[in-house]
Amino acid sequence: MSLNSTPYYFVPAPSKYPVLASIGLLGFGGGMSAWVNGLSWGGPLVLAAVIYVLFVLYGWFGTAISESNTGKNGVNVDVSYRWSMSWFIFSEIMFFAAFFAALFYARSITVPWLSDVDNKLLWPDFVASWPTVGPANLVEKFSTIGPWPIPTINTLLLLSSGVTVTWAHHALREGNRQHAIYGLFATVSLGLIFLGFQAYEYIHAYSDLNLKLTSGIYGSTFFMLTGFHGFHVFLGGLMLTIVLRRMIRGDFTAENHFGFEGAAWYWHFVDVVWLGLYIVVYWM
Repeated sequence: MSLNSTPYYFVPAPSKYPVLASIGLLGFGGGMSAWVNGLSWGGPLVLAAVIYVLFVLYGWFGTAISESNTGKNGVNVDVSYRWSMSWFIFSEIMFFAAFFAALFYARSITVPWLSDVDNKLLWPDFVASWPTVGPANLVEKFSTIGPWPIPTINTLLLLSSGVTVTWAHHALREGNRQHAIYGLFATVSLGLIFLGFQAYEYIHAYSDLNLKLTSGIYGSTFFMLTGFHGFHVFLGGLMLTIVLRRMIRGDFTAENHFGFEGAAWYWHFVDVVWLGLYIVVYWM
């Protein structure tokens, strides 16, 4: 369905979904806080909140898709969607920038400061090296995860997925829906394999390397950066799965497919963030 050229801006009716999503996100935040502090009900609350939010998003996205398929969205709405997605991705960039800044501060400022002359009287045996177990040796010994093999394999997987989603986009713009479906299916599959490798890496870190979220500043920054990135891979894969379903049923045309473009933008953002993680976390 092509975009209509109506001069007015379609304004949807008041929606219940923002309030419902806020409730789920509040439960997710509370559950995560309880989980990392060792409370038994934290994990189940996080799981329940994620399932709840997914159901809310299913209804919310369904309403937006219905508005698009019935021709209510004109050019003005399309421009609004593009700006909204751009600002959303910018907010995600700032989100990850905060975690990268925390890693930089801990590694390049805090650790050298703890080993300077003024602090030698307090911690004479502390060596300013990264990773660190802290000056007071309160953190259990752990081993780090190097770039090979899983992080490098995951890098190749995400770079390949960036190629396949671009292939799908070009195919759609050329009117080749079959190749667009193939490209999207390959992208989603590569994302799932990435998550499988990351889950194995976490199990290996906890069981074999004693590397945990509680392993000092190294453990917390490692799992926060890689864990939130994995969550974003999951969200991006979910978006692309919905887009794939819509592609199969013929919702998109060569002229009107911002639902696909927005998800593709997000996926490329996830790829770029991973490249930064791969270099800063696993190599440096």
